[in-house]
Amino acid sequence: MAGAQAASLLTLDRAYLVAGTAVLLDSVSMGVSDGDRIGVVGRNGGGKSSLLGVMVGTRTLDDGRVIRTGDLTVGMLSQTDELDPTATVAEVVLAGMAEHEWAGVARVREILAGLLGGTEASGVGGWDREIGPMSGGERRRLALAALLVQDPDFLVLDEPTNHLDVEGVAWLATYLSGRRPKPGNALVVVTHDRWFLDAVSTRTWEVADGQVNAYEGGYAAYVLAKVERSRIAGVTEERRANLARKELAWLRRGAPARSSKPKFRIETATQLIEGEPPPRDTVELVRFATTRLGKDVFDLVDATVKAGDRTLLDQVTWRIGPGDRYGVVGVNGAGKTTLLRVLQGLHPVAAGKLKTGKTVKIAMLTQELRELDQVAGWTVIDAITHVRAFTMIGGKEVSASSLAQRLGFTGGRQQSRVGDLSGGERRRLQFVRLLMDEPNVLMLDEPTNDLDIDTLTSMEDVLDGWAGTLIVVSHDRYLLERMTDRQMALLGDGSLRDLPGGVDQYLTLRAQMATRAQQSRRAAGRDGGARSTGASDLVSGPGPAPEPPGGSATASSPSTYSPAQTREARKTLARVEKALDRLHTRLAGLHEQMAAAATDAPRLAQLTAAVHELAGQEAALELEWLEASEAAEG
Repeated sequence: MAGAQAASLLTLDRAYLVAGTAVLLDSVSMGVSDGDRIGVVGRNGGGKSSLLGVMVGTRTLDDGRVIRTGDLTVGMLSQTDELDPTATVAEVVLAGMAEHEWAGVARVREILAGLLGGTEASGVGGWDREIGPMSGGERRRLALAALLVQDPDFLVLDEPTNHLDVEGVAWLATYLSGRRPKPGNALVVVTHDRWFLDAVSTRTWEVADGQVNAYEGGYAAYVLAKVERSRIAGVTEERRANLARKELAWLRRGAPARSSKPKFRIETATQLIEGEPPPRDTVELVRFATTRLGKDVFDLVDATVKAGDRTLLDQVTWRIGPGDRYGVVGVNGAGKTTLLRVLQGLHPVAAGKLKTGKTVKIAMLTQELRELDQVAGWTVIDAITHVRAFTMIGGKEVSASSLAQRLGFTGGRQQSRVGDLSGGERRRLQFVRLLMDEPNVLMLDEPTNDLDIDTLTSMEDVLDGWAGTLIVVSHDRYLLERMTDRQMALLGDGSLRDLPGGVDQYLTLRAQMATRAQQSRRAAGRDGGARSTGASDLVSGPGPAPEPPGGSATASSPSTYSPAQTREARKTLARVEKALDRLHTRLAGLHEQMAAAATDAPRLAQLTAAVHELAGQEAALELEWLEASEAAEG
């Protein structure tokens, strides 16, 4: 017997909304129920933020109505900064609560630790610091922390991962999906972070052409359902369908850098992607890249890099070859952007050396858009063809107009003035101009800024056929694993570490560093002078780093594990691997049932919930595997 239907918290009834000449909502009727966690996707300018405004009451409908339960409390994180610049951190986040009121509440302490560096708010300069001088990122975290402390029934978040690093995004996903849910509440979130959508959402809404299309599940389920709907409906938009098929194939295979495939294994998509090749022909791309670059690209050897009095890199060796695709993660301020500047020769090496190949031609997608000011009066197509009219991608000659169209500048939009473009469009134009200049080394510094999911998918598709060396700095773990083949970590202690386990391994390392630092502080408090066992014991310190297979180099410190701990860790690995095998068998069975129940919506919803529950167990097992693998190496 099916369970009782969840109570409705908010309903849109024939909602109609116009902005200028664009119809953003065209007689849309949707509902948000108790327990829903809804991810909202769609193109920039398509109406996502307007939909959120309508739901929370900050935007008025032109027709239709919004029905909310009488006692529903609503809170929204918008993209605009509305904090009082004269207020203090304590006044914004704690809203006048005395310390004895919040200090005993575990939920509040968890929020402060996750977003503000702890109960002293050390991550934003302390409780008494004024808001006015703060950066946009600090204000963003304060606004988010304040909203989570308030804990409204209906929580609405517009791009909450902006200005959060990888750890912050992971913490927020865990909190929203595992800690916050309780009877009577719901979540609606707009974000371009596809990993975050998959980790948090139980439903997905796509805003397009005035309609809101609902899908069960997170981002991976949405991609699968979208492809299946297109197949059933006989959609002829060949380009869009091919992009979705390609991404679906990648989701099903899983990122090679991770210890296992993504949580949602899309077995029901087999017939849709049968024969679909991998996103990139890595062997062919490396061969072609070698003809363009030769054998040498960058050799950073025993390099020490400083920024003022701080040491960002301490005797680090990193060898980057033709066709290599690296993602770089790290804590804010660890030196990720500086590392890119070092490779470009724009920041000096204090010790050691940097050797750059003779044929290297670098292009850099920066976080700044001011470089387009000089072509503000030109049309989009003129700004592109001024660089070059044709280029080679995927072994084929591609025109400027064709590449611009692939990245969202369709039809008459190519005749728009550069000065009239939105932030996201300027970002896309910046990227097209870089590719048209035919670099053989491409560096992307936080490329997801201002871009919607469709544009990110198109960018990834274009780069799949681009032959060259790619280095990406980003907090978007989905994009890192999709675009790159290996990830590296700047851990904030002067080291650069290879991550065979991908971003999951990075998060585990950071958690271990935090635990050891805390233990060290406690020990110092007991004996007055205990030696630190923090980050420097976990990862490589000064000294030449041996080169692992594949060209990059980091060194592990001497083992801090006893033989008994190593033996126990190996037993744990064996146990976890068997548990994962059993779990994967159960998941495969559920996916077969989902395929059989494709037209039975209630049954499909039950199976989807079961898959998400098993996915949570899988995530816990994978984390246990990664932790044990550190000790098992001895």
